[in-house]
Amino acid sequence: MRVLGIDPGIAIVGFGFIDKQGHKLVPVQYGSIQTESTTDSAVRLQEIYEATVHLIDKYKPDSMAIEKLFFNKNVTTALTVGQARGVLMLAAVQKGIPIAEYTPLQVKQAIVGYGKAEKKQVQEMVRMFLKLSAVPKPDDVADALAIAICHAHSAGLQQKLNGVGKQ
Repeated sequence: MRVLGIDPGIAIVGFGFIDKQGHKLVPVQYGSIQTESTTDSAVRLQEIYEATVHLIDKYKPDSMAIEKLFFNKNVTTALTVGQARGVLMLAAVQKGIPIAEYTPLQVKQAIVGYGKAEKKQVQEMVRMFLKLSAVPKPDDVADALAIAICHAHSAGLQQKLNGVGKQ
């Protein structure tokens, strides 16, 4: 199973593709889509959409996991992140890829076992889970990989639960 994890944003979109092979998680590709703050917001959204479609076409994920938008004190930031989430989700839906959404609390719980874990703890666990030599940078990339790992674990659990009692 190949999962695309996404940490949405307007300036930086973190992405990470991982393969779940049995109990093993293997990093495939990860990085970020970055847009210039001086560029018109509609153009930035188009750049994010087109880059996401390209990544989906190249790495062919079976599912996409994206961070749920949580309440943000800065309304402008929340709105632009929501717009970015929309174009990211549109790219996946148009390619027939199922989408799962996770809150930061759910991701931290899945990665560290504690919903109020510090960012550094999550990043270090991502590095360990994927056997990486260093924590991916910028932080958005490590966050995207954490979301992908969360989904890989959740999807595996869901498959087990769906299989219970079936012959």
